Amino acid sequence: MARQFGLLSVAAGALIAGAGAASAADVTPAEAARLLARPGVIALDVRTPQEFDAGRLAGAVNIDYRAADFASAVARLDPDAQYVLYCRSGRRSAGALAVLRKAGINKVDHLATGILGWRAVGLPVVDD
Repeated sequence: MARQFGLLSVAAGALIAGAGAASAADVTPAEAARLLARPGVIALDVRTPQEFDAGRLAGAVNIDYRAADFASAVARLDPDAQYVLYCRSGRRSAGALAVLRKAGINKVDHLATGILGWRAVGLPVVDD
C-alpha cells in the first residue's frame, strides 16, 4: 500500500511539474502588453487578413482561424516559442487555442478580451 501511494505521489508530482511548463492563461490587455514587451514573445492574430490589415498588435503574425489551412499553418509554428493569442473579441482565439495545443504548442497566453479590449484601454495598434 505504501509503495502504491509512493508511485501515485511521483506520478502526481510529474503531472504538476509538466503543467508548469505550459501556459494557457487568459490575460488582460495590460498583462498581454507586458508579455509582448519580452524578447521573443509573438503576438498571434487569428482574425481574417482584412481585419488584420485594419489594425493589429505591433509585430503580430496573422493566421486566419476560419481558413481551410489553419491547422496546417499552426503546425508550421515554432512549438517552443511563446505566443499571445488574440482575435477581435476572444471567441475565435479561444477556439484556436485548442488547435494550438493539439499541435503541441503549449506556451500560449490568451488575450481574452481580444483586440477590442486592447483598444478599449488605449493600447496602440498598427495598420497598413
